[in-house]
Amino acid sequence: MASLKSRLEHSVTPTALRSYLAEFISTFLFVFAAVGATMSTRKMMPDAASDSSSLVAIAVANAFALSVAVYIAASISGGHVNPAVTFGMAIGGHISIPMAIFYWISQTFGSVMACVLLRVTTVGQHIPTHSIPHEMTGFGAAILEGVMTFALVYTVYAAADPRRGSMGAIGPLAIGLVAGANVLASGPFTGGSMNPSYSFGSALVGGSFKNQAVYWIGPLIGASIAGILYEHVIFPAEPEPDSLRGIAHGVGF
Repeated sequence: MASLKSRLEHSVTPTALRSYLAEFISTFLFVFAAVGATMSTRKMMPDAASDSSSLVAIAVANAFALSVAVYIAASISGGHVNPAVTFGMAIGGHISIPMAIFYWISQTFGSVMACVLLRVTTVGQHIPTHSIPHEMTGFGAAILEGVMTFALVYTVYAAADPRRGSMGAIGPLAIGLVAGANVLASGPFTGGSMNPSYSFGSALVGGSFKNQAVYWIGPLIGASIAGILYEHVIFPAEPEPDSLRGIAHGVGF
């Protein structure tokens, strides 16, 4: 009970509140750019669904927007910008469950507000939602989203690992690039979401929740596998030597 109470108290400190605001702003900016790019391509090219250049434009927008969103929030909240990333970090023990819940709320609210702003400022233009083609099953789409989210979260772990040095600017760029590559790989099949809050926000404002479970189940499973593999199999934390442990305990750590 004491542990739970301390975690709850930790989740409402000024530092934690700044983290939630940072996640809201970054997710808002990312979704605004990603959804806006999709709307722009459809406005300029009515047959965008069959034009490969529109897919490239959307992938580039996703890559750049995510890189920037992660970079501006990395030193404050870790730059998750995605409930799946937060879930993967929680699985790895890098964020408490209460804080993860507040991260989810901030990210989802940021996504919804970005889509609302686009809807209002474009005078009622349709907000595109993620969907799967009729010939594809929800199970197959969830696996595809899970694999892509695995790649994304695994990259996040590698980029943020202090054992590899400071994240700097190359970390967010790597995260953005893998997201853009995944959009290119899956755009015609699932839309390349990898982000439950992105899919939920566009679905809520766009008015279509069809196959919404695909964009939650797949990414959350993929993120959890990435967190477990990176933390406990591929790059497990090295056990602290007994001599160092004794020194640390002696000085009160």
